Amino acid sequence: MKIFKEFKEFATRGNVVDLAIGVVIGASFSSITNSLVTDIINPLLGLVTNKVDLSEQAIVLQQAGASSTPVILGYGNFLSNVLNFLIISFVLFLVIKRVNKLAK
Repeated sequence: MKIFKEFKEFATRGNVVDLAIGVVIGASFSSITNSLVTDIINPLLGLVTNKVDLSEQAIVLQQAGASSTPVILGYGNFLSNVLNFLIISFVLFLVIKRVNKLAK
């Protein structure tokens, strides 16, 4: 029974609750950023690059054979995910910078 009491104390500490809230907000923000990249930035890049959709860019390393599937290097999707990561990282940097400034 002592273990349950210790767990309750651990779970109700501010840091754990703050972390849980941060994870939920982070997941929501991730989906918003993903939509920003997929639905807004990629089409705008397509406009600039003659209708090329960044997420669909790929290099075929090996064509499909009679009994094999093609080997495709989907670098466009990777670049979209890198862009997504950079946006999330930058926004988190700004938030942390602001929180640290308020804490002083």
